[in-house]
Amino acid sequence: MRSTGFRRTFAALSVCSLALAASACGSGDDDSASGKTRITVNCMPPKSAKVDRQFFEQDVADFERQNPDIDVVPHDAFPCQDPKTFDAKLAGGQMEDVFYTYFTDARHVVDIDQAADITPYVKELKSYDTIQQQLRDIYTVDGKVYGVPRTGYSMGLIYNKALFTKAGLDPDKPPATWDEVRTAAEKIAGLGGGTVGYADYSAQNQGGWHFTAELYSQGGDVVSPDGEKATVDSAEGRAVLQTLHDMRWKDESMGSKQLLVINDVQQMMGAGKLGMYLAAPDNIPILVKEKGGNYKDLALAPMPGGKGTLIGGDGYMFNKKASPEQIRAGLKWLDHMFLTPGDGFLGDYARAKKNDAPVGLPEPRLFTGAADAKDQEVKKANANVPVENYQPFLDGNQNLDMKIEPPSAQQIYSVLDGVVSAVLTKEDADIDQLLKDASGKIDGILDRG
Repeated sequence: MRSTGFRRTFAALSVCSLALAASACGSGDDDSASGKTRITVNCMPPKSAKVDRQFFEQDVADFERQNPDIDVVPHDAFPCQDPKTFDAKLAGGQMEDVFYTYFTDARHVVDIDQAADITPYVKELKSYDTIQQQLRDIYTVDGKVYGVPRTGYSMGLIYNKALFTKAGLDPDKPPATWDEVRTAAEKIAGLGGGTVGYADYSAQNQGGWHFTAELYSQGGDVVSPDGEKATVDSAEGRAVLQTLHDMRWKDESMGSKQLLVINDVQQMMGAGKLGMYLAAPDNIPILVKEKGGNYKDLALAPMPGGKGTLIGGDGYMFNKKASPEQIRAGLKWLDHMFLTPGDGFLGDYARAKKNDAPVGLPEPRLFTGAADAKDQEVKKANANVPVENYQPFLDGNQNLDMKIEPPSAQQIYSVLDGVVSAVLTKEDADIDQLLKDASGKIDGILDRG
């Protein structure tokens, strides 16, 4: 699943008509008449996202001024990558020269032979060695590089400090274990007035997504290391479901309304009626700007359990038909737009602050070493949110095993949705049987590839 927040949901993908495919999509777009290298790129903010669109266009114009031999042709629509059209665009030769992908799709694009091997050129990317190794590895297959990360996020526990205080809990000491989450949730629910201690998703594949994150937090996994067998029918899987069952039915700290999705839970948190839920940092500005929340009340802690967390994000890959000149031009464009610490479309924090965008959230955090230090320094200088509320997340994440989503994630999440929803809607749900059945279904998905 993708995270849904500022500058992640704006993004766009252009589906070109067949009539325009030859000239506007795919490769072979070197503008020989003008002596320029022409590249098509996607994920341009739509016109409805006026500020982001303005920033994007400004940054492209600056890049072209600095690189007069390169012509950038951006395409926009919504979303950046539409699962309904993504494979069709690839197969039909309609994909842009430089195209957006979620982390979970990188291997798939390589497996179907639709990505250019950029290994010979990637060292021309000034920032490549500064990007976190675990993120670079996502776009590396059999020792060859096929893409470049743009953002990354990890899951944590968003909690309401005001409700913690009201319930007699220490707002500066968030739960570190699932037992502590359960205890805190029960106290918060005890405030009454429709207040819910802990909420979780259980529909539209989002329940499976969160089950995966919770399983990682317990030290478990969804599939075996070789990606061939399900591993949800485990002690860790049972622990996840038993905790949810007990909070829902014994403690009554999760409320009676279930089959929730992200918007339901965000509404509850924004309205001050929810104590905790799992999310990435980019949820926080949504809670404030769209759901009525207050930055001072919203804090972030690492995943309870202390063993692991789910990470996700996105990046760019290159059309397999892209010429060497287009690959080099695309890498220069990525450096300029997204990969210069403290600058560019995602890193110009001073510009973001002037336009009332949140600055100071702990993620995305792409770089390491001196590059990360510079990026964090510029972010801190322009912070306009209470960064101290996110320090526990920053401190705790350093000790967690960071895991990406499983292969065939959406199909697997659909199976796990049924498991989570059963536990939250049926007090007598048979956890062992649910996990056994889910394991068999996931094996079938993995067998089909």
